[in-house]
This record gives sequence, structure tokens and C-alpha cells, in this order.
Amino acid sequence: MSDAFTPERLTPADSAQSGFPMQEEQQPLPIRSMPENFTASDGVRLAIHRFHPEDGPVRGTIVSLHGIQSHAGWYHRSSTQLAQAGWDVWFLDRRGSGISGGDRGHAEHWERLVNDVVAVLRQIRSRKSPGPVILQAVSWGGKLAAAVARVHAELVDGLALLYPGIHARIRPGLRQRLLLKLADFARIRRRRVLIPLDDAALFTSDPARQQFLREDPLSIRVATSGFLNADRHLTHLAQTAGPELRCPILLMLAGRDRIIDNGAMKRFFATIASPSRTLIEFPEAAHTLEFEPCFDHFVQQYFTWLNAISPNRGDTA
Repeated sequence: MSDAFTPERLTPADSAQSGFPMQEEQQPLPIRSMPENFTASDGVRLAIHRFHPEDGPVRGTIVSLHGIQSHAGWYHRSSTQLAQAGWDVWFLDRRGSGISGGDRGHAEHWERLVNDVVAVLRQIRSRKSPGPVILQAVSWGGKLAAAVARVHAELVDGLALLYPGIHARIRPGLRQRLLLKLADFARIRRRRVLIPLDDAALFTSDPARQQFLREDPLSIRVATSGFLNADRHLTHLAQTAGPELRCPILLMLAGRDRIIDNGAMKRFFATIASPSRTLIEFPEAAHTLEFEPCFDHFVQQYFTWLNAISPNRGDTA
């Protein structure tokens, strides 16, 4: 079975469960996403949240990947602003996350996760959409994006790594790594493991958004040994990808991040082969820039980089 989009859209009830953190300034926004069905080659139904430009020419396409616990609903605000600026945003809920199908917090192997993203990128390429195709990833999604850009460079015109989990402060200890290797060898895929990110303050300094994160019914708080071994392989692929990444790359870091190892990420940045690479750090921000007071500055800096990638299609608002 080939990866293919189905014409059916998800129901309004499904969309209502997407966990979007509504804020006062979001109420009147003219752009809303409607998740579309995507059927992966193994039959799992995945959700892609589309944010369409309302007026004017399309500048390009952004395929977005979320973190280990999150889903597209966390990033509704920035996705909407990107669409308002002319970018066609495709935000994929990873299998087993958000409102996508598949067992919660599970993946059989790293290739399955890569294949899901590659199928979406190929579908976009087949539509001959205008402008560049940017692969954007936040937090844990950064290692998946780096792996995809490494093994399928022909599908990615630009790579935006937003506080990526390629090098993390919070990671399995030696004993946990050994147990995961044993589970991988023994093909134990379904053992459940708590994700050690239960403190909402790790993600943001904003109390209201911390409350949203604590109450979000779609957050992933437990992963399987299969997913964690997929993560282990993706981590290696991503951490060693620098010399093979040649497209324009943006790296954004939060200065007060307690999840990401910013020092290691800066060393990773130095290994990137691309002659077009940009590093921006927000010194006062906690991990999730989407939820921080610097949000407007973060988005404007992102627009500046995107304008350089797509310079001949007008300026963003």
C-alpha cells in the first residue's frame, strides 16, 4: 500500500479535541486549520493540520514536526501567523500523538517515523507547489527533521530547527540505555516507559500555559520501548548529520532552556556543511518559544530568515 492522502477530512468533533490553547488574542484570527487524513503505507491514519494562506500568492510550503509530548495544537498561533504571511503550513501529528492514529507513544522503528515525513514531503513535491519546501521542527522533532534532511536531502529546500532535541539535557542514563539496547536486541517493542518531562515549568515560564500543558489530554506522557529505541537511532543520525546538511539552516535556541543542551547544539551548529546557516538565541526564554514573552520577536526573526529563503515573493506583514 502506498502512502496517500484520502479526500475525507476529520470530523469537527475530532478537531475540537486537538487541544489548541486558546488565548484572547487568538479568538478573531481569520485562519483556522482543518485536519486532513493521511494514510501511511502500513495503514495508520495520520492527521495533517493545514493552515492555508487566505489571500495573495503562496510563498512556499512549511512541513512542521512537533516534540515528544506535544502535537500540532501547541503551535496553532505561530502556524496561523505563518499562513497569514503567505506560507502553506502542513503540521503533522506524529503517529500515536495528537489526533493521529497508531498506538499512543509508539513506533516500531526509526525508519517508520522517517518514512511518514518523507511520504508527506513527496506528496507536496508531486503537487508542484510554488516556492521552497521548508522542513520545520520543534524540540524532539528536530532530531527527526535532521535525520530526514540527511537521508533525503532532495526533498528539503530549507531546515528550521527550533530549540531542537538533537542534544538534550534530559536523556536516558547508562542503565536505561543498556536496558533499551537489550529490548531492541530481544525485539521488545511494547514495554511502557514514563517520559521524564512531567514538570510544565520545563517548557515555559508562563503560568497560564503551564496549566494548559498540565491539563492537555493529548500530551504524550508514556512511550514504548520501541519508540525510545527509534529515538536512540534518530539521535545518532541527527547528532552526526552536520557535515551532510547543505541546505539553508536556521537554528533557534532558548537561553534559559532546561531541556536542550545549548552548548552542545552550538557545537553541532559549527559542524553543519551548509554555507547558509543562521543561529539566533533568545536569552531570556524558556524552552517553548511559542509560549514565551518573546513570541513576537521570535516570529519576526523567523520571517526574516524565511524571506531570505523565498526573496522574490513579497514581504511578510
